[in-house]
Amino acid sequence: MKTSASFSYIIEKGFAIFTISTIRYVAFAGLAYLLLYVVFKNKWLHKRIQQKFPGKENIFYEIKYSMLNMVIFGITGMFTVWASHHSWTQIYSKIADYGTAYFIFSIVAMIFIHDTYFYWTHRFMHLKKVFPLVHKVHHHSLNPTPWAAFSFHPIEGFIEAGILPLIVFLFPVHPLAILIFLLFMTALNVMGHLGFEMYPKGFTKHAVLGINNTSTHHNMHHSLTNCNYGLYFNFWDKWMGTNHKRYHETFEKLASQNASLKPETVMKETVVLSE
Repeated sequence: MKTSASFSYIIEKGFAIFTISTIRYVAFAGLAYLLLYVVFKNKWLHKRIQQKFPGKENIFYEIKYSMLNMVIFGITGMFTVWASHHSWTQIYSKIADYGTAYFIFSIVAMIFIHDTYFYWTHRFMHLKKVFPLVHKVHHHSLNPTPWAAFSFHPIEGFIEAGILPLIVFLFPVHPLAILIFLLFMTALNVMGHLGFEMYPKGFTKHAVLGINNTSTHHNMHHSLTNCNYGLYFNFWDKWMGTNHKRYHETFEKLASQNASLKPETVMKETVVLSE
């Protein structure tokens, strides 16, 4: 009976994680899509990174694979709950056990660990023999929309989801800290796939703000493939020399587009994303 009850509990938690992940994805991607591709489509056309808008078939493709990965996230969550149920993880229940300062530190630590994890797994998935088997699905979106945030091949989905089990085995984390981290991850992931550059000119060269990646940065990765591998920050791309040589130039030109131009002419001088 104990095993049965435990199994039911884990299944229930897995379904809850799937549901929360889906709501999180639909809320963030849906809001971004509604604002940029529907409500303010013409008003913010000067912020568009690539001139053409992707067709409905591409959007359905992104949603289909993203929803498949919500299931994978649920499965990964089930494993994490099962491991925690057996006291194999370092998930703790009371913030007071480690204090508020550590609680905040753990969130920051998760973000930086994930950024490193993402960069190097991303580089791995771009290896010539690995790319067509794992990462090609995500690059089907040469001109991504916010719905592409989790559009992965199932194998890549498990790789991406693997950050959570890794973290909970590495150091103590509170469930609320995990939730905040996941909200941050979803928001920044959607921002990377906006298809619009919302940051002001000079952003990438700013001494502090410049450590953050931009929508232009990841959009160039989708269209050019072998560059700009980072997720949240630009550290690893700088250190490893994998920023595209025209990244800053491309960003500045896009961020400087004139909002006063008419929609039909605003993209005439847009940057061509090519080598």
